[in-house]
Amino acid sequence: MIGLLQRVSSASVVVDGVTIGAIDAGLLVLVCAERNDTEQEADALLTKLLGYRVFADDAGKMNRSVTDTQGGLLLVPQFTLAADTKSGTRPSFTPAAAPADGLRLFNYFVEQARRRHPTVQTGQFGADMKVSLTNDGPVTFWLQTNAK
Repeated sequence: MIGLLQRVSSASVVVDGVTIGAIDAGLLVLVCAERNDTEQEADALLTKLLGYRVFADDAGKMNRSVTDTQGGLLLVPQFTLAADTKSGTRPSFTPAAAPADGLRLFNYFVEQARRRHPTVQTGQFGADMKVSLTNDGPVTFWLQTNAK
């Protein structure tokens, strides 16, 4: 699985003109399931992102996680992160999980996140979403479990 973490001061997702998810300071995480991913990869990605130290401590060093800061998590499904862009000018999405598997794993990921973190909001799988964010830093990290 892939997670693109962005440290934000705020972020939101709008579908059909309605805000369906929003957080203040925390992490906006674009989440993608790849072919052959399982709940094991989802659990590994969640554990890593909850403990990933991207927030400043009192000395100004990135030593605090979203768990430490109790910041919000906005989880947004984005299958395009799995795109194969090695050749040509049009991406191939064959590395991405099939839609049914992607939905199942995204829902599992969200369920586990809600069990482990107090503030979790989401985007909507398969929807045309408008994602807004104020990237704090900017700070952005690519996390991938079981890199192919």
